[in-house]
Amino acid sequence: MFLATGAGAGYAPIAPGTAGSLVGLALGYFVLAPLWRAYPLGFALCFAIAFAGGCGVAGAAERILGEHDSSKIVLDEIFGMVAAMFLNPTGALWVGASFAIFRFFDILKPFPANYFDRRVGGGAGVMLDDLAAGIYANLVLQAARRLL
Repeated sequence: MFLATGAGAGYAPIAPGTAGSLVGLALGYFVLAPLWRAYPLGFALCFAIAFAGGCGVAGAAERILGEHDSSKIVLDEIFGMVAAMFLNPTGALWVGASFAIFRFFDILKPFPANYFDRRVGGGAGVMLDDLAAGIYANLVLQAARRLL
């Protein structure tokens, strides 16, 4: 439950998904950005392995909490936020934009995020919609970076 709730961020009384996204932002900025800059392929591989483990953690938390995609489970937002930041600049403007764009896509849930959210059960369903939102945010940021 500690991992699934983002060290307790999922218990925030208001906007636990936003709280979880802030945990992901801090983790990405302070811990993971130096790793993905130095070893992007190795980081991507480790991220994929950790994501698979996260699906198991989210599934176990669902069973403990007795509800699908409980708002207390914010591990998905943490992974989604890290995916949004991956290989993007880490200046204040870029980090803020990654947070805002990720939250936008996480709330909007464009396809395939909405499919994962509604049709895929268990921990994979919890995690995949936020990964899709993170990838969408990352692509927007990558395009913006190239245009600017």
